[in-house]
Amino acid sequence: MGLATQYQFSGHETFPFRYPWLKKGFDAVRGDAGVFVRDDAITTLGVGKNMVRSIRHWCLAAGVLVDSERDGLRPSQFGDALLSDDGLDPYLEDPASLWLIHWQIATNRYRSTTWFWAFSHFHEPEFTREALTSALFRWTQTLSGKQVAESSVKRDVEVFLRTYAPSRQGRGDLAEDSLDCPLVDLGLIVQPGGGQTFQFRRGRQQSLPDGVLLYATLAFWEATAPQAGTLAIADIARHPASPGRVFKIDESSLVERLEGVERLTGGALSFGETAGLRQLYRREKMDAQDALARAFAIGGRT
Repeated sequence: MGLATQYQFSGHETFPFRYPWLKKGFDAVRGDAGVFVRDDAITTLGVGKNMVRSIRHWCLAAGVLVDSERDGLRPSQFGDALLSDDGLDPYLEDPASLWLIHWQIATNRYRSTTWFWAFSHFHEPEFTREALTSALFRWTQTLSGKQVAESSVKRDVEVFLRTYAPSRQGRGDLAEDSLDCPLVDLGLIVQPGGGQTFQFRRGRQQSLPDGVLLYATLAFWEATAPQAGTLAIADIARHPASPGRVFKIDESSLVERLEGVERLTGGALSFGETAGLRQLYRREKMDAQDALARAFAIGGRT
């Protein structure tokens, strides 16, 4: 498998996604699987040509749509659960939805590689856009297959930062061009003092609902050790594409939050510590999709 199919540093047309886009793209495909290749896609979606392509990209990156050679473009199980008219939060009004979408994008190494790499493999506590670009480009040079151009990496980093850091609208900017991505509200990347440096904001992440943390933990468990009856807290905290890495939660905060997992799951999972090893224990199989509703029904945090 070559670089083009393993990793992606384009597709967004330099636009972070906007609030209506995921629902708009999801609904459009549910009505017509071929909507994005139709001549009237611009009219159907009510955006410009480049934004049509961007909406498609972000719907796939966020996992609300899936694309396969056999079935083409179609709504995913996750997309149905979240964005259907009778879904959990079709208009992204609950903060839980933004955390879920962030998780989906930042663990999608094939469609949003910069997002995956930045949260799972980049460890600098403070950085500039130039430093981030340089480190990412060096990483791409270790990959097999056709090499990605540094200019593509630079553009991708710019969109990545605009996904999480609020924009500074100039007096001459068009309002449409200055709309922030919804994930800015998560506060995961900040600019201290409004300067040129950025920081990941680590901590307990108070606005992250327990149900979303549970969903991510179960998805991570299924991806890394589906048959295992235990999962080490250290892996949940430190492994690439883990909840700790993606949500920027330190290990001690993870322990505090996961100690209540037995109550949260009705006994399906439990937390324990033996000989200094802190783990989750699985008494019965629990699917990540089953945890989605809990993210909204419970809402609160332990």
